[in-house]
Amino acid sequence: MSKRKTLIELRGLSKTFGSSASPIQAVSGVGFSILKGETVGLVGESGSGKTTIGRMLSRLTDPSAGQMLYYGGPEEADLATLSQRQYRPLRAQIQVVFQDPYASLNPRMRVRRILAEALDAHGLARGAARLPRIYELLRQVGLNEEQAERFPHEFSGGQRQRIGIARALAVEPEFIIADEPLSALDVSIQAQVINLLGEIKERLGLTMLFISHDLDVVEYLCDRVVVLYLGRVVEIAPTQALYAQPRHPYTQALLAASPVPDPRAPRPANLLEGDLPSPANPPSGCVFRTRCPLAEARCAQAGMELRQHGEGHWQACWRSY
Repeated sequence: MSKRKTLIELRGLSKTFGSSASPIQAVSGVGFSILKGETVGLVGESGSGKTTIGRMLSRLTDPSAGQMLYYGGPEEADLATLSQRQYRPLRAQIQVVFQDPYASLNPRMRVRRILAEALDAHGLARGAARLPRIYELLRQVGLNEEQAERFPHEFSGGQRQRIGIARALAVEPEFIIADEPLSALDVSIQAQVINLLGEIKERLGLTMLFISHDLDVVEYLCDRVVVLYLGRVVEIAPTQALYAQPRHPYTQALLAASPVPDPRAPRPANLLEGDLPSPANPPSGCVFRTRCPLAEARCAQAGMELRQHGEGHWQACWRSY
């Protein structure tokens, strides 16, 4: 059992969009923790609620219910209940690397000004100390001083994402939410950004929530994995345990559907079929039952709460494996 302290703890976190007459439950009763210095992968199909959880943690979206406990400050803070004014001092500690490096950088600003803006917002590296700090940040992400005078359109997608990472690091955060940081990049440069994130995490001792649909990247980068389906957590496990012995049928299907480099390799039988149900009208009981090859009558009556199967391994299914 790890002796590292908990940095983030989610309890019963939920988010509902739309009106009370026709609510859309994007996230429902999510609970998991992230230890200090740990990288947790958050995986699931598009529409499973991954990005919504990241946006709630960064307070770009307000939760509808539940707690988001942060233990990084002098006192425990529930991020869900803080006003924007109260949350402001914590913004330096909780930073986001966004999915699209083309949209997340101001095209009218030079890189120097983009990074200076982050420093100014939190009163860091003022006066003569500002430019050396900007150069240091660029070096940390594999860029050089001359590139500080360029505009975002003069960079490749991978370089823009490096600038986005530098901006997140500018305020010396403790926790980074990386929201699909590779999905807008060419495959040829994804590996560079993956390695950069891993190096920065180790060098600076950062804690990270890595949101992704790429299971191979999650296996390489993350210490633990949280699997989401239709806004619910269905499995949590250390990475090696999850990939070696996935316990929930949905996790098994996700891993089976992951591409393999050998086109001649036999295709597994338990691939996902059908579409994700609408969050406006989720199935009764276990929300995965309409696509589950192992569904039973009782699955329609009630969903299973997370229960433990081995060290740090939790799954929400009536069946035991």
